[in-house]
Amino acid sequence: MTTGRGVTVRLRAAAIMVCAGALAQTGCLSAPPVDNPVLVRGAECIENPVLVSPGQPTAASYREVFEKALDVLDDYFEIQAANPYEGRIVTFPRVAPGYEQPWKRGNPDPRQRLLATFQSMRQTATLEIRSGERGGYLVYVVVERELEDVPRPVRATVGSAVFQETQTVDRQGEVVTPETTGDRAWFKVGRDYALEQEILRRIRQCK
Repeated sequence: MTTGRGVTVRLRAAAIMVCAGALAQTGCLSAPPVDNPVLVRGAECIENPVLVSPGQPTAASYREVFEKALDVLDDYFEIQAANPYEGRIVTFPRVAPGYEQPWKRGNPDPRQRLLATFQSMRQTATLEIRSGERGGYLVYVVVERELEDVPRPVRATVGSAVFQETQTVDRQGEVVTPETTGDRAWFKVGRDYALEQEILRRIRQCK
């Protein structure tokens, strides 16, 4: 036999479920690209490529878009090559910052930031600028993520001799140079769509 109190509890639970479903649908929720299984959520979803500087293309407007794109990428990466004639900018790989480096830009997605905290990941960006069919310029940004392939943690002591000849305190700096990355094996693990959105949002502000 169902009491009046039991019915009230069930009605309240149903109301909570309905409210939760309504709140989940608020904000930006769009279908992700085919190769991105994660839904993109945020204040606003930017098309990639994004149309900037609409209107009749001119030499001055193209130079402004290219310099703006170069200035934005330079805030995240070290530029490897910037060719205005090809409309292409390529960056050097950089180690993705985790939560232990909150002052560094990048990884706006909390999950990706957490992954970069516990494992070695790096990012490389490529940007292309093309003329739009109806004026303006289309800016396409791709940020690839790579994971370091190591047989075991770099500083692990399991399996080594108990008595080590090296000092207990080994102070090593996080300096990323061709010498320190050349011997490492990296494999791609997909694109960083959250960082792409952040870069595109800043580039779109170009007037």
